[in-house]
Amino acid sequence: MPTKPVVARSAAAVAVVRRMAPMIALAASLAVSPVGGAASAAAAAGAAGEDTATPGAEAAAVSQVEWPAKNLSRIGVVSAFEPEWQSLKADLSDAETVRINGVDFVTGKLAGKDVVLFLSGVSMVNAAMTTQLALDRFGIEAIVFSGIAGGVDPALDIGDVVVADRWAQYLEAVFARKDGEDWKLPSYAKRAMPNHGMIFPQPVEVRSRRAETAEEIFWFEADGTLLNVARQVAGKVALERCAGEACLTRAPHVVVGGSGVSGPVFVDNAEFRQYVAEAFDASVLDMESAAVAHVAYANAVPFIAFRSLSDLAGGGEGENEMATFFALASENSARVVKAFVAAMPTGGK
Repeated sequence: MPTKPVVARSAAAVAVVRRMAPMIALAASLAVSPVGGAASAAAAAGAAGEDTATPGAEAAAVSQVEWPAKNLSRIGVVSAFEPEWQSLKADLSDAETVRINGVDFVTGKLAGKDVVLFLSGVSMVNAAMTTQLALDRFGIEAIVFSGIAGGVDPALDIGDVVVADRWAQYLEAVFARKDGEDWKLPSYAKRAMPNHGMIFPQPVEVRSRRAETAEEIFWFEADGTLLNVARQVAGKVALERCAGEACLTRAPHVVVGGSGVSGPVFVDNAEFRQYVAEAFDASVLDMESAAVAHVAYANAVPFIAFRSLSDLAGGGEGENEMATFFALASENSARVVKAFVAAMPTGGK
């Protein structure tokens, strides 16, 4: 028999229903199981806007399973962007991918250890946001960063892998006003480090359960136990020397120790490179490591970063060399990280 058309809801009513849909889905999932359950949590998260699978052609590659259990201890292995983690993913066994808020987290085993690989995204805010997301969703016992960087220490060269023992944020700073021949800082600001013109680096305020009140921190330390493991493997990894027909004049090596700095700037400036080397006694600079170290500190999770030099941050004789040596630097960092993960004691520290 013919059906009668249903009178359309008003736009306002439709909007209310749409806003209520995630809560309705969550309530339904909880009604099915008193404890919610991993599968129902995943369904509810999907209704609330959390992606659990890649749409379209990539769907088969992304697992639609429940959220990973936080009681499984994993090593979080982070890279900034896609080309940096290709070598790591290639050696990952039992790989499963879950997408959370648009970020792919790949679980599996690397060098026999349970890991979760993910991309932080380029720059400080992306790195901090994604690292916190990983810590909230996975049982991560340590964070290991693998990627490229700009070389600052004149004793280092392209292809070398630097494992700094501390990281600072060089643009956590006050831009001071000019006062005659000097600079005038606000009364609350510190002259914590030598300035670069109007730029006066400052400590950052950190709030966490580690302290009852906010802490002011300038240097975020890499974990001492992890640094010792890095020292054990430093001389045992063969590093790449050539990128196609472009070969380095000397064999790269691994350097454990020294200082690294990070900021939301791609540095290709010889003057600023010299400033960072002198003011911070820095060996390397990048756009993510200090942010990840900051988040790791606030969450009391051990952290270490492996950064291979793709360029000299403006210190080279010609144009920036990153495009030429990007793949070589990425591979060198990944090789050291794989050896490091293999040597890590099970169960973390």
